Order: sequence, then C-alpha cells, then structure tokens
Amino acid sequence: MKNILFVFGTRPEVIKLAPVMIELKKYPDKYNVIICNTEQQKELSNQTLAYFGLKADLNLDCMRPNQSLLEVQTRILTALDKVFDNYNVDATVVQGDTMTVLCGALASFYRKVPVYHVEAGLRSYDIYEPFPEEVMRQMTTRVAELNFAPTEKNRQALLKENISDKKIFVVGNTVIDALFCLSDATLNSAEKYFTDLGININEKLVLITAHRRENHGERIDRILDAIEFLLKKYNDHTFIIPVHPNPNVKDKIHGRLEKYENVKLLKPLDYPYLVYLMKNAKLILTDSGGIQEEAPSFGCPTLVMRYETERQEGIDAGVSVLVGADYDKIISYSEAVLSKTKKETRLKAQNPYGDGTSAQKISKIIEKHLLNDNI
Repeated sequence: MKNILFVFGTRPEVIKLAPVMIELKKYPDKYNVIICNTEQQKELSNQTLAYFGLKADLNLDCMRPNQSLLEVQTRILTALDKVFDNYNVDATVVQGDTMTVLCGALASFYRKVPVYHVEAGLRSYDIYEPFPEEVMRQMTTRVAELNFAPTEKNRQALLKENISDKKIFVVGNTVIDALFCLSDATLNSAEKYFTDLGININEKLVLITAHRRENHGERIDRILDAIEFLLKKYNDHTFIIPVHPNPNVKDKIHGRLEKYENVKLLKPLDYPYLVYLMKNAKLILTDSGGIQEEAPSFGCPTLVMRYETERQEGIDAGVSVLVGADYDKIISYSEAVLSKTKKETRLKAQNPYGDGTSAQKISKIIEKHLLNDNI
C-alpha cells in the first residue's frame, strides 16, 4: 500500500482535489490517502471538504492575521516538515498555484518524494499577473514528477519549458468532475438557502466576485466604479457579491455598495450555493480562476476582471472576455448582455476545460507510476 499525501489549503484546491481523493479512496488496498489541510482558508476549506464527505487527517492552522507572504511560506513549510517526519509519504499531490501548492512541492522535493501537480501548465508569463500565483506554479513545475495538464495548450506551455513529454498528461480539469457531484437535492437546498435570505433568483441575476491581490488598491476602486454604474442603470437586476474576508476587499466593497437595494453582499458561499448562482446567473463578473472554468458548463457569459489569464482557452472559445479593471470595458461588455434577455445571451459553445472524467484518468496514471515502477 502506498501513502499518498494530499496537501491543500484553499477552497478552490479542495474542490479540484476532492474528485481525485474520492477516486483514490475507492482502492483502500492500494492507497492510504492522507488529507492535509494547511488551512490557508480555514473556514472555507473545511466547509467545502465536508460537502464532499471528506475530512482532513491533518489541520496545520498556518494562518495568522496580516501575515506577509514570506511569513505564510515559512509557517507552512515548517508545519509540513513535521508532517514528513511523522509519515512515510510515497507521493504528494498538489493542485493549482497557491502558497500551499508551492510549499507542498518544496517540502516533498527536499525529501525526494515525487510531486504530482494537478492543473499544471497554466501560464500568463507575467510574474505579477496574477501575483504571486504565476511564479508559484512555474516553480512547482520544476519539481513535479507528473504534470496533469487540463488542456493541450497547457501541455504545450510545459513542453516549451523543456518539461519531458513523459511527465505531462492532458486530463481535463477536475473542477468539471466536481460539478457533476452535485445532486438535485443539493441544488434544491441551495435554492432554499437564498429564499430564506429573501433573495429572489430570477432571470436578471448578476454574480460578481473580486478578491485577487493584484486587484487591490486603485484597481478595486475602478471595478467598484463600474459596478456602481451598472447597479444604477440596471436597477431591475439583482447583483450578488460573495465578499471575500480580506479587509482590503471587504471594507471597500461594503463601503461603496451596501447602500444599494439591488445588491446583496453575502459572506463567502459554500460551494453548492456558488454553483447554484453560476447556473442561474445572466452574467458573471469575476477575477477568479475556477469560475472561468465552471461558468461555460452553464452557458453563462463571463467577464474576467484581470489583465492576463492563464485560462486562455475560454477566451479563444468565446465563452469569456478579458476586461481587466478597465471601467469602459466592464461597462460596455456588461451592457451588451444586460440589455438583452437571458435567453438571448446564453452561450452554446462546449466547455473547453473538460468532460468530467479527469479524476478517473489521473487515478489510472498514478497507479501506473506508483504501482508499476513508473510509466
């Protein structure tokens, strides 16, 4: 039996790793799945684990108020060092591009434990867009033994960086697998959640998320300027914003928008509730990476409030538009959707990020690599 350590700390990591953890847990004779949560997002990550019927074996409690990036990295690496002292780990699985991902990869590398990187090969090629994620995922690539690339574009990016083709596997994105885990009962409970809050989910719903570090400061001001304009012009629409707890975001959003009756400022939402909103939204404005991948499954037009995206496939497929924090672009592209009915603006393109079988593909590759003396 092989000990496989899953290291994560944020809600998006949980969502995208949960299908893989669930798949490997089907084979208890082959794998001992060790679930390690650095708790980079403590409440959000544990809440989402519970939704998938999972629970962390290790909670590292690494976050402190107002830590610098260096302090976060030091705390996570130190905690992971103790994990490797206590467990005979055969392989480490990480996902994406967070501080937890980089630390999980480095801690494994220092112990000469193979690293399997889920969602590998995403690139913007601007080390400050997104910051610090672009550097973290590039550094993780250098030590990864297996790179699970969502798309062929991601594979090509890795090949250009001289990563061996034998270490790259195009498997789709596990976020699509996670969407398929949602039952009708779960979505019905999500509907009740919003009804109980007095929020009517109808054909005129706009979902907005904004939290990325590079959008703090002047950029969030420009974004909020645009949102205020839209709130006033389309006062028959309901704008829902799950507000990130970071005070650099939270305080500004509440200070600027809470006076408007047609905006609902909510606490961060449990995964199925957010999916329910994406499924029913007429328009999405976001700087999130995961939503760029999920929204196409529901045919929802999506404006990406970033200047660079490592998810270019959605732009190329026409299911999303890159608008940055550009006031005029946010307004003009939003008006193109909001001035029409929801039915008129639905997208018919297939989701370029996957078909819901990624976890099965990853499981088979891991089995060959770990149990059959490499591929």
